[in-house]
Amino acid sequence: MAKQVWTATGRRKRSSATVRITGGTGNITVNGIDVNEYFPNQILVMDLRQPLEATDNINRFDIDVNVKGGGYSGQAGAIRLGIARALLKFDANTDQTREDSYRKILKSNGLITRDARVKERKKYGLKKARRAPQFSKR
Repeated sequence: MAKQVWTATGRRKRSSATVRITGGTGNITVNGIDVNEYFPNQILVMDLRQPLEATDNINRFDIDVNVKGGGYSGQAGAIRLGIARALLKFDANTDQTREDSYRKILKSNGLITRDARVKERKKYGLKKARRAPQFSKR
């Protein structure tokens, strides 16, 4: 019998991550590479593990991630949202009004909300999105 798989998508800035969680021992791979080798610093790894720590599932799932676009920070945020959404799918059959439901835990920690901030486009006549050329009185 095949293992059950829960899939979800997370996005942040220009990054998009497809997250697949299966029962396992806590291995996380990002684009086929171990998470600790893929990300340059441990703060980003701690950031993407937040949904697992909040729901006490650190060593319960194996997580396989496909991520593209953006930089490391945006990719870590996209993976974090994808993991949170996949955990919600895993916990979909339990009573959502209970205090120990994953939805209440993740919502109270702010892990379900998608961060909609993206880079503002550059406008013509300006140097950047809002930066005007230097003004010269004379």
